[in-house]
Formats: sequence, structure tokens, C-alpha cells
Amino acid sequence: MSTQPKFALRVCATAAGLVFASMAQAQSSVTLYGLVDGGLLYTSKTLNTATGQNAGHQFSFTDSGLSPSNFGFTGTEDLGGGLKAEFKLESGFNVGTGGYNDSNGNFFGRQAYVGVTGGFGEVKAGLQFSPFFLSLYDLDPRGLSQFASSLVIYADNAFATGIFTPNAVSYTSPVLWGFQASALLSLGGVAGDFQNGRQYSASLKYDNGTVMVAASYFNANASTGTALTTPTPTQLPVSFQGRQLGASYKIGKLTAKASFVNFRVGDQSNNVYGGGLDFLALPQLDLNAGVWYEEQRKQTTNHSLLAGIGASYFLSRATTLYAQVAVVNNHGTMDTGLSINNAMFGAGGTTTGVNIGIRHLF
Repeated sequence: MSTQPKFALRVCATAAGLVFASMAQAQSSVTLYGLVDGGLLYTSKTLNTATGQNAGHQFSFTDSGLSPSNFGFTGTEDLGGGLKAEFKLESGFNVGTGGYNDSNGNFFGRQAYVGVTGGFGEVKAGLQFSPFFLSLYDLDPRGLSQFASSLVIYADNAFATGIFTPNAVSYTSPVLWGFQASALLSLGGVAGDFQNGRQYSASLKYDNGTVMVAASYFNANASTGTALTTPTPTQLPVSFQGRQLGASYKIGKLTAKASFVNFRVGDQSNNVYGGGLDFLALPQLDLNAGVWYEEQRKQTTNHSLLAGIGASYFLSRATTLYAQVAVVNNHGTMDTGLSINNAMFGAGGTTTGVNIGIRHLF
């Protein structure tokens, strides 16, 4: 064998070794994850959307009683020097029918972004939750349950605007002396009209492990629909401003939370005052309760009171049995409901509801 082929083999072996060494150093990973949640729902009244009157009680199967059913892929790659690349693709589905739900009408309609993290913080580009919505989660004593929580009031005011925020770029700072800030800009994408569908949001939080104080803001312009693929009223940005301020205090296994939110949609402005408790009674049992009072600033005779309690029993780290009971009282033209699914809008007067179900994580 001549020396030339031997030399060529050495070169190929060295090149292959460098490639595999580079791949090993990158250390990328992709994870499939998800959540399946389903149960039964009873409400003593049901809103007839055509007449605005009570259509009677309902007993039904409901998807996502406690948490939204979803699945997704998340991945990271170590870039070295403390930097990591990341991505997330997340879709919501209805466990009762197999169709879309809590996904803004798109396949990966919950989250679809790519980003970079490091000592400087985190930058993300794509469809993502707004800082305003994430602050709402931090301040909700019931973990933003799909049944009888501040999430129902949010959706009643602004639908999905500010939750699934498309065409967005965001920055979240590292935690410094307990403080963390976040800002987001969502571009409407309509040629010749920069303001069409434009959204932006910001939040600031202080958390020392015992006391947490948070403030956030959201501003959205209405969209004509040309910037999104599924232009339906519940999926397009509406003209909406949100302001939020709240705090929590943790003592052992008990956490108390209180918040104030102002929703301004078009020319209507609603104030929401809320609070509640979460108590880890046993390692396998969590109890929580929350109450929210909402009133229209221009017509205070239009107001509602929503209260809910819940119990979650952890059969394992992945599987939870839950039961929730709630009541809502609507005055004037208020139509606050009890549940994101099957009862998002409520009839006048007092409505009671019960939800039981099972949730499994994978």
C-alpha cells in the first residue's frame, strides 16, 4: 500500500474525530412533554348567548378543568461560555374530542419560539406568553386554574390577547438582588400600518423567597386580521390595555396572595380586586381558595363576585385527582363565568358549579 492512501486515511480519521468532538461538546437535547386533563362539570345556570338569559343547568364532560391539555417539544444546546440556545413548540388540544383547544386555533398555537439564555438573561423570538400574563399567573392563589380563577376573568375581558402573543421578541433579565424585569414587543406584521395589531408588555418582580411583589403592563392595538393565519374574534388582538399590581407572602406551607388588575378594552374599563390562600396541607394534598370582585368603572351597578376553592390530591408526581367548587354572582350586564371550557360566560344572578377530574403529566 502506498504512503498516499495511508496519509489520506489519517486525514479522514482526524477530521472525523474533530467533528465528533465538536458534536459532543455541543451537548444538545430535545424533550417531549405534555399534560392531559379531563373531567366532569356541573353548573346550576348556563348562559344562552342568543338571548342573554339562563338556559338552565348543565352536566357535561369538560376538557382541561384544572390545567390546559397540551403537548410540546423543548430543546437546548450548550454553546459554551455560559450560553445556551433554546426552542419550544407547544400545542393545545381537547382531550374530549382530540381537536384544538387552548391553542389559539393553530397547531403550535400556544408557544413557538427560539431563544438564547446566558448570564445576561434570556432573549426569545416567536409566539410566547406576555410578561403581563405570566405576572397574572404569579399572583393567582389558585395556580391560574381553568375553573374559577383570575384566568376566567381575563378571558372574559380580553379573550386570548396577551396570552398567546405572536410575532414577538422579548427580553428577561437575570435575577439581581431579588429583582427581575421582562419586556416584550409584538409586531403586527401589516404592511404600511405598523400600529395594526402591535402589542407590547413589561413586568417587574421582586422575590426573596418569602415576600413577592409584582407589577406589569400590557398594551395592544386591534388587528384587521391580515397578519394572522386564523382571523377569528377570539384569536385576533383586540384593543386592550392592562395594568396589574400584587403581592404574595409565604409562611411555611401557607401562601397568601392579593392583586389589583385594570382591564381597559375599547372604551370600557373594569377593575378587579382579588386574593386568596394556598396551603400544602400534606405532601400529597394541596388546598387553595380565591375570590375576585370585578366592577365597571363607568357603571358600578355592573359588577360580579367570583369565588372558588380547590383540592388537589397527588397520586404520584405525574398524576393528580382534583375537585373544585365555585360560585359567581353577576349584577347588571356582567356575564362572568365559572370555567374557560363550557362556561366562560355566565348568566345574571348567582350560579354555582362543581368540577372534578384527573390530570396526568408526561
